[in-house]
Amino acid sequence: MTRIGIDYTSAVRQGAGIGRYTRGLIMALAEIDRVHEYVLFSAGRDPRGTSWPPNFRLRSLPLTDRHLAILWQRLRLPVPVELFTGWVQILHSPDFVLPPTLGARTVLTVHDLSFMRHPECSSPSLLAYLLRAVPRSVRRADVLLADSESTRRDLVELLKVPEERVRVVYPGVEPRFVSEGEQHTMRQQDVLERYGIRPPYILGLGTLQPRKNYPRLIRAYDLLRRRYHVPHQLVIGGGRGWLHEQIDETIRQTRLHEDVRLIGYVADEDLPALYRAADVFAFPSLYEGFGIPVLEAMGCGTPVVTSMVSSLPEVAGKAALMVPPEDVEALAQAMWQLMSDQALRNDLVRRGYEQVKRFTWRQSAGKLLDIYSHIAGER
Repeated sequence: MTRIGIDYTSAVRQGAGIGRYTRGLIMALAEIDRVHEYVLFSAGRDPRGTSWPPNFRLRSLPLTDRHLAILWQRLRLPVPVELFTGWVQILHSPDFVLPPTLGARTVLTVHDLSFMRHPECSSPSLLAYLLRAVPRSVRRADVLLADSESTRRDLVELLKVPEERVRVVYPGVEPRFVSEGEQHTMRQQDVLERYGIRPPYILGLGTLQPRKNYPRLIRAYDLLRRRYHVPHQLVIGGGRGWLHEQIDETIRQTRLHEDVRLIGYVADEDLPALYRAADVFAFPSLYEGFGIPVLEAMGCGTPVVTSMVSSLPEVAGKAALMVPPEDVEALAQAMWQLMSDQALRNDLVRRGYEQVKRFTWRQSAGKLLDIYSHIAGER
């Protein structure tokens, strides 16, 4: 039996993104492994009150995640994580940086290197922090996990990591997003009313920040309306992040205040209904380490247009239309194709259902468990 510590802070503190990744992966791990002993530690208590099997324990630290970042990453004080977890043989951080340890073998998940590929998309303070903390943690880690082959290649190219140190563990899609042949009309209507959305609509999803490429999506939508007179709203769900002001400015310039709906952060339980009720899911990101929303939309039977960059071709396969993220004209034309060509829609929906089957949290957790076992010398 191996004793494994996992930083569960992102799962407790973040509703979307890395928080959903960590929850999905570790909860699936708890379903398949009854042998090893796990200590999950977090800054703050889990508001979800998750029930864990006997070999999993959750310990809440008496510090916030901000205080831990200052302590471990900015001040670099050598306060070992074992002070909170007790002795562990393996320490896994699923969120870019490692805490100090007393000698545990370390596993670090690096979801993407967007701050290096697109530094203009990060605030100066965040960029400075990431450029210091992430490479330092990458050098310390015994094993690196990447969300995709694209991110693995970035680690090798940009941070000169030997290929043998990197393993790809794909994220998964929760079963609630996979709904082939099902109807959810009543639930959809309730969710749309609460967010003030009227169908038909195009859906965009993700934190309001430059990497998500929303200004170009809004301009493509503007072109779509002027050229084809579509009745659709553009609905964008996501909390306001850094450098989001350009989105508001683009809406002002295009005079689309009534037709572009920024609905803010979307509750996790409302996501499937929003995907299913949309005519098109548009995800023209400049860079993604993986891009789970692409698969979630496919699982909900909504045709997808996304970018032909970074990990997105790897994620979407042949089940989406792909365009250069800088090409507003191509994005507008792709959205029109998905609205006007029923045969194309049906084909992509069918392909989407098949593509989603390749990505489950149970498969991801199985691969992670193999990595833990290998590190512990059990295989």
